[in-house]
Amino acid sequence: MTGQAELPRPRPLRELDTIHDFLNDVHLRPNMYVRGSSILHLHSILYGYRVACEIHGVPAETDFDPCGPFSEWLWPRLNMPYSSSLGWAVEIERAAEAAGIPPLTMFFDLLDEFRAERNDAARDASR
Repeated sequence: MTGQAELPRPRPLRELDTIHDFLNDVHLRPNMYVRGSSILHLHSILYGYRVACEIHGVPAETDFDPCGPFSEWLWPRLNMPYSSSLGWAVEIERAAEAAGIPPLTMFFDLLDEFRAERNDAARDASR
């Protein structure tokens, strides 16, 4: 062993509990889940998850809905004074192209920031 920390390993889908668990696995192996590294394809997967939950009467996290918490959090980060009717996936792809970075990289960086701020807010609220 070289003393390096062991990298997280993807888990079987049956072991995932939330959409955020799924996104963690997508982050580990994006090419397995997201065709062409397109955030639009990732958005379609998340929408399909939401639809399946609705059909089966399962409560679903709505963080990634068009007017959900992630979208509302995102607009100021992208220097947008109002929400985009095109949705968060299109706007992240545009911003990533303008910045010269891969869209999935930008998405996961933003997602990490979103989660960190949300965790901080939850921690502050519990005090």
